[in-house]
Amino acid sequence: MNIPSPCINVCRLDAATGLCEGCFRTLDEIARWSRHADVEKRRILDAVDRRRAQAPVAASALRAEQAR
Repeated sequence: MNIPSPCINVCRLDAATGLCEGCFRTLDEIARWSRHADVEKRRILDAVDRRRAQAPVAASALRAEQAR
């Protein structure tokens, strides 16, 4: 199975969290994505979902920016 990257082409790192403001992954998760097995990709996607849920203000701002 080919699990697609959660990248949405908004590639900016938040200095406070170390997470990409677009996909909520760490630099390490981004850099190693293509080498990870599907099990690890699912684990990362679960972590991304939790991170996004914990950052509703950031997610709202990102959606507003994408709508422009």
